Amino acid sequence: MTFGEKLKETRLALDLSQAELAQMTGLSERSLYTYEQLGIIPRTGNIRKIAEALGVSAAFLMDGEDSAGSGTGAGSGQTGSGVMGDIEAEFGKKGAREARDVLARAGALLAGGDLDDEAKDVFFQALMEVYLDSKRNAREKYAPAKYRASRRKKGEDSVQR
Repeated sequence: MTFGEKLKETRLALDLSQAELAQMTGLSERSLYTYEQLGIIPRTGNIRKIAEALGVSAAFLMDGEDSAGSGTGAGSGQTGSGVMGDIEAEFGKKGAREARDVLARAGALLAGGDLDDEAKDVFFQALMEVYLDSKRNAREKYAPAKYRASRRKKGEDSVQR
């Protein structure tokens, strides 16, 4: 289940509208809409605000962990069902660690800036898309031919099913 799906499901289970959750978190309704419907992943601070307002852990929203927070969140090295779990499934633990590092470093660049949360969210989403495209291109270019062929075949098999 994606972050947006978990957010919406949890919000609706608590019988909250987007407007009510926006008021509770200090985020805009538009931001909540983009998280739920467009697959945008919010910054860490906004994830914490949302999790607190919904009474769940940030790990639950990001990685499919239970609301008690079992300690197996994004930084624990275990594969989850969230974005980092998807990245880990495609690129391994090293790829997921590198993606977290890219986001952390980019977040430091924006600290204290004047961008609103929505602009930052769009920036981080675009950054992750560029990062993942670069990883895929590098794998295609530098992986030995026998591995590229087997990956292509696996991808074709899953498309045909």
